[in-house]
Amino acid sequence: MTNQDRPTIYLSDYQPPAFLIDHVELEFKLHPTKTRVLSKIKFRKNPSSQETDFFLFGEELKLISSQINGVDVKPQLSSSGLSCDVPDTPFTWQAEVEINPSSNTELSGLYMSNGMFCTQCEPEGFRRITYYPDRPDVMAPFDVTIHSELPHTLSNGEPLGRKKNTSKWHDPWPKPSYLFALVGGTFEVFSDDFTTMSGKRVDLNIYVRKGDEDKCTFAMESLQSSMRWDEKNYNREYDLSVFNIVAVDDFNMGAMENKGLNIFNSSAVLASAQTSVDRNFESIEAIIAHEYFHNWTGNRITCRDWFQLSLKEGLTVFRDQEFSADMRNTDVRRIEDVKALRNRQFREDNGPLAHSVRPESFIEINNFYTATVYEKGAELIRMIKTLVGEDSYKVALDLYFKRHDGKACTIEDWLQVFSDTTGEDFNQFKLWYSQAGTPQIKVDESFVDGTLILDVSQSIPDTPGQKNKQPLVIPIAIGLLDTDGCEVLPTQILTLDQSSQSFSFNDFKEKPILSVLRKFSAPVILKHTNTEAEQLVLLKHDTDMFNRYEISRNLGLESLVGMVLHGTSEKTVYIESLLEVMEDEDLDPAFRALCCTLPNQDEIAKALADLQQIPDPIEIHHAHKAHSMRMAKLGYSTFTKVYNKHIVIGDYLPNEVDCGHRALSNLALHYISFLDNGTLAEQQFKNANNMTLQLSALSNLVKAGNGAQALAKFYEQWRNERLVIDKWFSLQVVSCDPEVAVSIATTLTKHTDFTLKNPNRFRALIGALAMTPAAFHQPDGSAYNLIANQLIALDDLNPQLCARVTTAFDTWKLYDKNRQSMINSALKRIANKPDLSRDTGEILDRLLSA
Repeated sequence: MTNQDRPTIYLSDYQPPAFLIDHVELEFKLHPTKTRVLSKIKFRKNPSSQETDFFLFGEELKLISSQINGVDVKPQLSSSGLSCDVPDTPFTWQAEVEINPSSNTELSGLYMSNGMFCTQCEPEGFRRITYYPDRPDVMAPFDVTIHSELPHTLSNGEPLGRKKNTSKWHDPWPKPSYLFALVGGTFEVFSDDFTTMSGKRVDLNIYVRKGDEDKCTFAMESLQSSMRWDEKNYNREYDLSVFNIVAVDDFNMGAMENKGLNIFNSSAVLASAQTSVDRNFESIEAIIAHEYFHNWTGNRITCRDWFQLSLKEGLTVFRDQEFSADMRNTDVRRIEDVKALRNRQFREDNGPLAHSVRPESFIEINNFYTATVYEKGAELIRMIKTLVGEDSYKVALDLYFKRHDGKACTIEDWLQVFSDTTGEDFNQFKLWYSQAGTPQIKVDESFVDGTLILDVSQSIPDTPGQKNKQPLVIPIAIGLLDTDGCEVLPTQILTLDQSSQSFSFNDFKEKPILSVLRKFSAPVILKHTNTEAEQLVLLKHDTDMFNRYEISRNLGLESLVGMVLHGTSEKTVYIESLLEVMEDEDLDPAFRALCCTLPNQDEIAKALADLQQIPDPIEIHHAHKAHSMRMAKLGYSTFTKVYNKHIVIGDYLPNEVDCGHRALSNLALHYISFLDNGTLAEQQFKNANNMTLQLSALSNLVKAGNGAQALAKFYEQWRNERLVIDKWFSLQVVSCDPEVAVSIATTLTKHTDFTLKNPNRFRALIGALAMTPAAFHQPDGSAYNLIANQLIALDDLNPQLCARVTTAFDTWKLYDKNRQSMINSALKRIANKPDLSRDTGEILDRLLSA
């Protein structure tokens, strides 16, 4: 399928909806293969629209009957919906349709998961439930009736009671159809409550499969913390008497913020010391918060159209990042957020899938739930807050909630509240939303007669469809230190809004050391060089912990790139500096672990490409391994000392302090395992009382080539814990020798526990292989072929997931001609699949046009 077969949707073509809705009644008669949905919808013409045609979206629906004002009508049906003549005055549309949830493997609309009914309607799943104007700017209150013999039937809003096999729900808050939710099944219920700042009691419930009820405590605590935090920091109070969460195994996303009925991937809810690692707990805390915060930034105020997606997602990601920073170590969380941004969004911005935070067009909106819309969108909010200051940000947000509550809004509406409250013009800042690509900031220093002069310039690389870009407004946080490491200029914000500018700082007896882009104040690539002596001063003394981490990262890249390019030995000064950090008990353990972790292999490949070198993933892997071995040899006593001091013995707690100790001791174990052949890892594996320690030990045993027995034991121990078995699948292809990874992955695709139908399991194996560079880019192309085969099989079942995993090929132009040729063949083989989905087809078209 080509782009010509798929219509392109353009932001510039937006038109208000022809009809508005005053009320929706839905009635469901649940059946695995023949669910009946009866709709009764009160329409009226939209006075703001010039459109007059009545069209309702609908896909995979069997229309049983339809009426207008009680009179039967015969609408014109198409593959995308129906049209019908309607009165000029307000009218009531009624329809009955039949759908087959059991056959819905796309997990969009109403589908079955392990015997339970579940919905996912964002962005366009509701049209697979009934005929409707399925767009985010059509908002209405819903009343829902559900008939089923299942013990639990849930929907949005307030419960109105259950009689016999019928339950009723009323959602008083107008919402778009993408926020509709329904769940039916047999659950265990984990319950608690929360008292809001006005004294209102809210019942909190988490619905899970039998056997999972002991894994809900942390999610509930995270929800309660989120509710308190939003009241304290944004003055936002919850607006219903009940908040329900349902954990679902088969779910394409992490979670969904449906009003009053959040549906979560089970991996984003369920946690216990025995089955979850520290990162799982941290992720659950953030995702619970994210979905709860959507109640105001996404639900009460939603986006006018899908081009405005970052309006709700970027803002809500920023809010959940703020929350996580308050719950845990602020500096560590910022470093983790930037690492994720660079690994995912910078990569996206640098390839054929680059797009702006608010794209100008799309073919399939599912393909724009990306790191650019989410994480880069959050960085734009952070920059606005930096530019206007804490107080003005709060005033603007209060105005935003007051002005736009109950409305579907745009990026312009968002920026206008800042203009109105500060008097500043945000038109230039708006370019961040329309221009793709990661800006590059170049900082040159000169020191003349006691004056430090910074010449700062910006450039934005060309991206698909965009050239000759305009200068952006970029806040650059800087500080200055003297050669003894004392701060002589606290953090200041320089605003770069031209192609190049100069900034001067006077009255210094000696040239100060520049600490630039503190706390990563803007999502840019910094081009600035400190001398080695200056870097070491910053690493030891900079008051900005992000920049101390950044120095360690830059030194690591320099060392590893030198090893790959010139075959030189690793930089001893770098290793010695890291060992000093490793031993520094005045520093946070989690921060030390981040600093002493080598840059990943994708970062090294990008650094080589920036030098106009073709990266070889195998050479990078060997350099990475050699560098780690050298660190292990030089620092064995340090790593042993750190391990013994920080290994956490006793009851597991997922708090900031213990997580930091485990991160540091597991990093020490990683280096020790290079020399002791996995002896200490085997001991930790046997003694571990939590998954964080057990999984780390297992990984190191596999890397040491001694993991076969432990892998078998691990599987037998956890074979009935589906989320743990996901970890078992991933670890085997990530931790093994890259030369055998494809063979192992091929064998695992035939394992009885592997299935294409579960997104978590597919990502755990195929996604993990695709994200392991030396395994993915084996010279024989075997990984490309295996992944292509799996994607071809997946596309018929789950196009959305298939398209997302296909993006793993987005860096293919970085590599040598032989690899490019093999990837090109694999991509074309997928593209030539009969009846290729629109989702996957769009991604392939963009990849192949690179």
